[in-house]
Amino acid sequence: MIPGTDLEALIKTVGYVGLFVIVFAETGLLIGFFLPGDTLLITAGLLAGRNELELWVLIPLLIVAAVLGDASGYQIGKHAGPRLFNREDSRWFHRRHLERAQDFYDRHGGKTIIIARFLALIRTFAPTIAGAARMPYRKFVVFNVAGGVGWVISMTVLGYWFGKKVENLELFFTAMVVIMVVVSVAPAAFHLLRELARRRAAGA
Repeated sequence: MIPGTDLEALIKTVGYVGLFVIVFAETGLLIGFFLPGDTLLITAGLLAGRNELELWVLIPLLIVAAVLGDASGYQIGKHAGPRLFNREDSRWFHRRHLERAQDFYDRHGGKTIIIARFLALIRTFAPTIAGAARMPYRKFVVFNVAGGVGWVISMTVLGYWFGKKVENLELFFTAMVVIMVVVSVAPAAFHLLRELARRRAAGA
């Protein structure tokens, strides 16, 4: 089976409304951490490149979904943040994901809201952490909109371009999986290497 075929079928089934709901849920609801954000946007763009969706509808619709999703996550964190860290793990909630996002936020501050758009798991929990940390909402909105616009446009246009240029979809989706893994791992690897360098310098 060609990678991405299931996503194509899903998108064709749920349409624009379903795409809006999925993007909103992944960015705004803590139970949405398992949803395929990046690959979903790329596949939607690919379908637009094959004239099965309209890019001019897709981009603004999903930007709104992403921005509203993060805004929802912020409000969850603002009103329930402390209680979330004391909540027991369940099928739909894992505290370790929240703690991972907290660590990322502590290291990167407000720009986490933008960076996290491109990182699975962190994307879902970062706005909640921002709300729990009481980031000023005006500041949060700026990062939220910038991140949402950058994420949606980059992912959908990438898929759109490949949809126009690439015939070998199996190679395309394999490459996308590799890229997503590298993007997700790169920040952690960078900080690990930097920390090791600091320790060596301190021990020298």
